[in-house]
Amino acid sequence: MAPMFLVTLIGCFLFAVYGALIDYYRRAWSAIPSFTASAESIRLSRTKISVLVPARNEEANIAACVDSLSRQLYPKDLYEVIVIDDHSTDRTPEIVGELRYPGLSVQCLRLAETTSDQPVLAHKKWAIETGIGRASGELIVTTDADCLFHPEWLATIAAFYGQKNAKFIAAPVRIGVLADSSPGHYPRSLLSIFQTLDFITLQGITGAAVSRKFHSMCNGANLAYARSAFYEVEGFKDIDSLPSGDDMLLMHKIYRKYPDGVFFLKSPKAIVTTQPETRWKGFFNQRVRWASKADRYDDRRIFWVLLLVYIVNALFAVLPIAAFWNSWWLWLLLIGLVVKTMLEYPFVRTVAAFFGQQSLMIYFPILQPLHILYTIVIGWLGKFGSYRWKDRKISK
Repeated sequence: MAPMFLVTLIGCFLFAVYGALIDYYRRAWSAIPSFTASAESIRLSRTKISVLVPARNEEANIAACVDSLSRQLYPKDLYEVIVIDDHSTDRTPEIVGELRYPGLSVQCLRLAETTSDQPVLAHKKWAIETGIGRASGELIVTTDADCLFHPEWLATIAAFYGQKNAKFIAAPVRIGVLADSSPGHYPRSLLSIFQTLDFITLQGITGAAVSRKFHSMCNGANLAYARSAFYEVEGFKDIDSLPSGDDMLLMHKIYRKYPDGVFFLKSPKAIVTTQPETRWKGFFNQRVRWASKADRYDDRRIFWVLLLVYIVNALFAVLPIAAFWNSWWLWLLLIGLVVKTMLEYPFVRTVAAFFGQQSLMIYFPILQPLHILYTIVIGWLGKFGSYRWKDRKISK
């Protein structure tokens, strides 16, 4: 009885800490002021922006992405679009070369035509570094080739950059899953709903953590940073051996030099919409890639957060096994599921409302067991497994 009581006590303590963490994120997210660029600030902004779009085998998406960028309300003489083709085997570079927009500079850099002094392990970092080397803007904005943008996306980023004197800006990303079939929205399926809810949670944590300077977190589909800051921290030096991490690891390098210069931009007009993965295999490869950099964070604050989250979820895998010997553990499992859902639901719903996706919250309690299993598996594979990304096999 004593061991059972001790384990239960430890479990309750971990849940209490986890609950406090989730409530902290909820309050921090809600406290972030929504930014709206004034007409005057947009009119006066003269920041030159270089939008970098790394792309590999994106012939199905690249034209829509660049077309969306061409419809920005930001003056076309103040921004350029640089697509960096990462050895595509399809028509991606040819499609970019055929695109023409009066007044807007759109260029395609082909990595196949450049050389590297050392074997390339981090292809996306190499692509971004190459793009920055050719960029003329003082503000670097990075996104992905499958993304679409609000017409005032760049204007909002430029106004925020100027007002805050920012060195690094993390901005919101939404998976385009809604019931209609308008551009950027995709049909509902178990996979699309599951990854959207997971992504909403990650975005909420990102905004909360960055705004409170609790730990570093961001997504490479919507980032902006001063070109000068990139070179001041020597770019991807010392993190270029890891295939992933062109976003969060760079963010932390800049944060260490400019702790007061890193911000989260919370604005509906700053949201970038990306496509959901259409197959479970692709989704898992994406998430394993994200998890693979967990043990490379210099920011130890996020390491302890990830460890707590993993242990809490792992408890749910242990309890069903223990229930074979004592039914008490089964009751504890059921109670834990209810408590975990109740702790997370208010936070996730608040973030979902910002993205206009609160209707998906009806699925949140139902998908809780699947999300727990997913967290356990992805965390393990991120540490010990391998994955395929853009037709390349990456081993830990």
